[in-house]
Amino acid sequence: MQILYSFKGGESENFSKDQKFLLHSIDNMYNLYLLIMSLLIEVHKKAEDHVLKTQNKLLATTEDKNPNKKLINNEVFLLLRNNEVLQEAIEAHKITNWELDDEYVDIIFRAILASDLYADYMQTKTSTFKEDKNFLVDVFKEIIAPNEKLYEYIEDKNLTWLDDLPIINTTVLKLLKQVKANPNSRYFAPHLYKDADDKAFAIDLLKKTILNQSKLSLEIEGKTKNWDAERIARIDYVLLQMGICELQNFPSIPVKVTINEYLEIAKEYSTPKSSFFINGVLDKLVKEYQVDNKLNKIGRGLL
Repeated sequence: MQILYSFKGGESENFSKDQKFLLHSIDNMYNLYLLIMSLLIEVHKKAEDHVLKTQNKLLATTEDKNPNKKLINNEVFLLLRNNEVLQEAIEAHKITNWELDDEYVDIIFRAILASDLYADYMQTKTSTFKEDKNFLVDVFKEIIAPNEKLYEYIEDKNLTWLDDLPIINTTVLKLLKQVKANPNSRYFAPHLYKDADDKAFAIDLLKKTILNQSKLSLEIEGKTKNWDAERIARIDYVLLQMGICELQNFPSIPVKVTINEYLEIAKEYSTPKSSFFINGVLDKLVKEYQVDNKLNKIGRGLL
């Protein structure tokens, strides 16, 4: 969407640079995922360091010398820290941010220590895997994901990451919620693409939308005759082009999935009424395609 929004060329223009940028942006989203996962690991290391410093204080109390190690023994934290595939991915992608910007790890760790979640969790010295998992899920959901300082840091490091952050946070939260005591080695380091078709879809959608701009524009104009073209928000026009392209050229994607996806994007990026406008145009086109037998969808339940 962002590439098409800023694209100034025509159907005959060379858009290899745009395609390259698309793939680079998707790859960079995985770097953000690894950045967040590495943050969790560094928070655990910070907890471990905190315990050691507490034990070695000059005027350490009996409680200081025998601290509650429940946090550093948290089984899910340990699974993350000891996952070799995840560690290799972090190293391969050169995710070293927290070595230079350790203060952000400290901000998150201090926020955890000051939370009621931590106080409740540390009331006992032992826990089950389920309790450890629930604690980390709640910490991520209530402390890490909404942290403004972390948000500002991510924005400063890479502007495109702001659009990716909600997806990454949702992915991390899902993985934490569903983790088992003995996950497979790739559990915390999933592949960026589900398969070759997954990657091809992004490229094809960009390519087919650009190559069919004139045709797609005529489709839109045919269903917006009562609208002044200049009144249609540029972002809505782009979303309609993408939605129509998807309806026409991707037979395995259900109609409802296509429409719902673009409505959600419109709600996030466009005007308050954009989703209603886009839904109206796409709904009219779908009905027309069905009557003219132009909606070539394969598989059951795709209409």
